[in-house]
Amino acid sequence: MAEPTANDLAGRSYARVYSVSSRRKDIHQLLVAAVAAAGGRVLYASASNRAPVYLGVQDRHGDRLGLLVYPFRMTRKTTRNRPNDEVRGQVRYGSEESWKIEHPLGKDIAGVDITLVVGVDVEAGVLVGLQPSLYDPLPMGISFYAKVADMSLALETSWHVWERENKPGSKRDAPRGGPSALETIVAFTPDRLLDYARLERRATDLGLDHALRYNAAKLAAAAEGETTAEGLHALEQEFGLTSAEILHIIATRNRLQVAVRGGVAEHHLERLLEASPTVARATRLDQDAMHDFDVTMVDGTSWKVECKNASPMMYANGDIKVEVQKTRASQNDPASRYYRVDQFDVVAACLYSPTGRWQFRYHLTETLTRHRDFSDRLAPMQRITSDWKDSLADAMH
Repeated sequence: MAEPTANDLAGRSYARVYSVSSRRKDIHQLLVAAVAAAGGRVLYASASNRAPVYLGVQDRHGDRLGLLVYPFRMTRKTTRNRPNDEVRGQVRYGSEESWKIEHPLGKDIAGVDITLVVGVDVEAGVLVGLQPSLYDPLPMGISFYAKVADMSLALETSWHVWERENKPGSKRDAPRGGPSALETIVAFTPDRLLDYARLERRATDLGLDHALRYNAAKLAAAAEGETTAEGLHALEQEFGLTSAEILHIIATRNRLQVAVRGGVAEHHLERLLEASPTVARATRLDQDAMHDFDVTMVDGTSWKVECKNASPMMYANGDIKVEVQKTRASQNDPASRYYRVDQFDVVAACLYSPTGRWQFRYHLTETLTRHRDFSDRLAPMQRITSDWKDSLADAMH
């Protein structure tokens, strides 16, 4: 196993290389064959007894892609204390003794090479795309699961997307994905490998949060064989904006990732606020640790408004949920991940992800559900009920 480099070079985090068993040769063969099935040509393939697998690829349009693939076998063997309708995979390279140290993913900040983490069910001919950012560093030894029904649907349709709520286990006290623990899973047939790689490149480059990542993955179901440029037209349809407006949002915002994650929803919210007869002025802010809008009503009152994207998945009873928390916590202060109740006055939840409509629901912060461990903080996941109002003015009364 190669030693990790001490420093990055040109922004690239070079991959640790693992020796793997010859029994994994069938996974390597499936990945190489998948490129051809997707209409591409393999220009270079790393050895089958090494992981990750690096593939230099030219697609049907002549575009070249570098794929750094971390594949993990999935099997349908019965697992004790688990449902019998699951397919199981395990994240494992190297000896169990080596699992005690960190195993960071190799990644290219320039976006030339695309890092993929996938489960591979060789027998069924289905791959399961996991979200790389949630598996960096690799959590060696953990298992991941997919329902047989989801795998079958992927085999039938070539592309199937669902939301998974991760849970803590014996190897980690907190679930992947933060307190909300949500992850977008994409299962696909080998002929869609390059489509999945393009999706992952787009999601990583734009820093899409879970809600937007989920919708981008659903949209990609019908985008078979598209080029990167064609994908921009798909984003125009997805976000309800022109390409010029999308690029303007990105180019004029200081916090690039936050701008793309929430900027589209903020743009639509700004339009609604400016058009509202009850709003005198709406000022969008672009400052770290600040709310999104200062809003002055025609009656002279002022309100601090925070815009959030609702989750694409609903509760069992049909209620919509919205994640209200920061992207990261300060070191040695777990409470800092959660918003204080007095940080803003109103949450505006964008309903596009679960409904497909650019609509918002509003709720006063002071009466939202509190965190169970920190009474002065908001719970990270809020349920959108009839208490949420259709307009900012209604929420204030």
